[in-house]
Amino acid sequence: MRVLKKKLILSNSLQKHILREGRILMEAYCPFIARQHKTFRDTECLYILTEACLGGDLYSLLKENGRLDECSTRFYTACVVEALTFLHCRGVMYRDVKPENVVLDEHGYAKLVLQLKADMGTKTWTFCGTAGYMAPEIILFKGHSVSADFWSLGIFVFELLSGGLPFSDTDPIKILTATIRGIDQIDFPKTISKKASSLIKKLCRTNPSERLGSQRNGAKDIQKHKWFDGLNWDGLCKGSLHPPVIPKVKYAFDSSTCGHYTEGSVELNTNWDDF
Repeated sequence: MRVLKKKLILSNSLQKHILREGRILMEAYCPFIARQHKTFRDTECLYILTEACLGGDLYSLLKENGRLDECSTRFYTACVVEALTFLHCRGVMYRDVKPENVVLDEHGYAKLVLQLKADMGTKTWTFCGTAGYMAPEIILFKGHSVSADFWSLGIFVFELLSGGLPFSDTDPIKILTATIRGIDQIDFPKTISKKASSLIKKLCRTNPSERLGSQRNGAKDIQKHKWFDGLNWDGLCKGSLHPPVIPKVKYAFDSSTCGHYTEGSVELNTNWDDF
């Protein structure tokens, strides 16, 4: 359950973002995206009831293990590729691919959690994302499209395999500067194989149109990369592959541990007209 204060939404002019996210989530019938079930409101708050993915997020798993092995990284990356393919086919840019936004369900499959940064359209000039994951064209305000998600995907793979970001510093400006200089200026650690390095560098091309996934075949080009050799994509989509980790999930049915709607809360209609 996500609880959003109406005052904060209004003061930050996030009404359109909230409404857009709601429409996207309600229509997102994808096994690799956390579903939204119901939305409620009262005089002070907006309550968003989403699918419960109780296996934790990949950031926590990464910090627990230091880094992930290549097999695990390949599985989770494939889940994210399927989620991005679903969104891109519907004209949605995600714009914030990172381990914190990928959660595991009780079966161990990864799901992308939609954020307010998701946007519709073929191109936008909004400065958004997370330093270290943002594509150069976002930083330079050149306008960006779904190809910015492929850049972030490359950073995502680098981080899972190495335990750190290629562009990192305590100074955000230095992170952005290094990002603009490009991935070719980075020394890859030995924990990243040649095939994985090839994938990362092709996803993180400075020119957005040259990135893997940005051409005519879209995400199919990513799926065909040699790093994914041997992965059963059909089995992944059917949920028949054995995931790297099966989370130990404890279901709590004690109502005393649950939050409650405030008195008078009502469900929003599907048109979100009376926000």
